[in-house]
Amino acid sequence: MSEIKKEDISQDVFDLYDDYAHNRVNRRDFVQKLSLYAVGGLTVPSLMSFLMPDYKGAIQVSHDDPRLKSEYISYQSPKGGGTIKALLSAPVNANKKLGGIIVVHENRGLNPHIEDVARRAALAGFISIAPDALSPLGGYPGNDDEGRALQSKRDRNDMLEDFIASYDYLKNHKDCNGKIGVVGFCFGGWIANMMAVRIPGLSASVPFYGGQPPVEDVSKIKAPLLLHYASLDTHVNEGWPAYEKALKDNNKEYTAYFYENANHGFHNDTTPRYDKAAAELAWNRTIEFFNKKLS
Repeated sequence: MSEIKKEDISQDVFDLYDDYAHNRVNRRDFVQKLSLYAVGGLTVPSLMSFLMPDYKGAIQVSHDDPRLKSEYISYQSPKGGGTIKALLSAPVNANKKLGGIIVVHENRGLNPHIEDVARRAALAGFISIAPDALSPLGGYPGNDDEGRALQSKRDRNDMLEDFIASYDYLKNHKDCNGKIGVVGFCFGGWIANMMAVRIPGLSASVPFYGGQPPVEDVSKIKAPLLLHYASLDTHVNEGWPAYEKALKDNNKEYTAYFYENANHGFHNDTTPRYDKAAAELAWNRTIEFFNKKLS
């Protein structure tokens, strides 16, 4: 990563990257608008390099960590898309059945960061599964730009069905105690919200800066919710007041946290949107929540 410092970058640049990462502006317009901020020695290539994820330098739990057993498995896509590939991880020293955690990726497939998060969940004492919703299209292609393009070709409700199927896979796994939670990020946060709507037996749901379900569906939620939002994430946050009202009106169990001066994606430690303090606090809260609900 370049020598650019996060504090030297305008919030407008992070907002612009957020629009690009969510396909609200195309690459050409992103580069063109980014050029407005290429001043004072900054160049467009250096800004782009700064903003893009660095997977090699930010993996916390390696794929061959001896404390874990991690392997790729597959299960059938209920929408006729063939099989879904997923990373299954569990601690090697487990002497009892474990609670299960579904880890849901962002809008670009199962990239190295989300695999890392799934291994972190396993290290915390759970059996985790991280499906790749791009499996019917060949899987995560190796970079996020192509991953976003691929994911835009799939219907998000079809992908929701694929993640619901991972719940069934995990619930029936011999090493799982049958209590399943889900944690998801961005697109995965929407999936986590919708799985709470769709799965009566879900034991816990933790959406990170995820889109909200339709308010008329909130009455169907049975799982307790732990919701993480970034204070600077105006696009996602605009749906919160209506969601919160529906949760209150329907007497649902939920806790919501807003992390001050944090951007959408603050938990992702591969990009400069990462906020270390907010990310660590949110993750600790998440694991504490799962310990209570999945034991």
